[in-house]
Amino acid sequence: MKHSYLEVTFRKGKPLAAYYYLPRRAEETSVRTQRFDGGFVVDYASDGCAIGIEILSPGQFDIAQWNRVLESLGQEPIPREDLAPLVAA
Repeated sequence: MKHSYLEVTFRKGKPLAAYYYLPRRAEETSVRTQRFDGGFVVDYASDGCAIGIEILSPGQFDIAQWNRVLESLGQEPIPREDLAPLVAA
């Protein structure tokens, strides 16, 4: 996968779960996780690269905290429009 993307699961119109996939090779899987403030869990591949971010409380999503997590991982902030499903919820 060459591009990042956000996947949100809804139940009865409310966000239940969310995961932000970071660029990675198809065969890469998570071998360890790290919790971050704001309800985020980052998955890392065996080479130590971040491959995804779980958003534990998508209904209470904080974009400022989100961008701090991305910055700490060396990732660019994502455009606000890409977060529209979470911000609208």
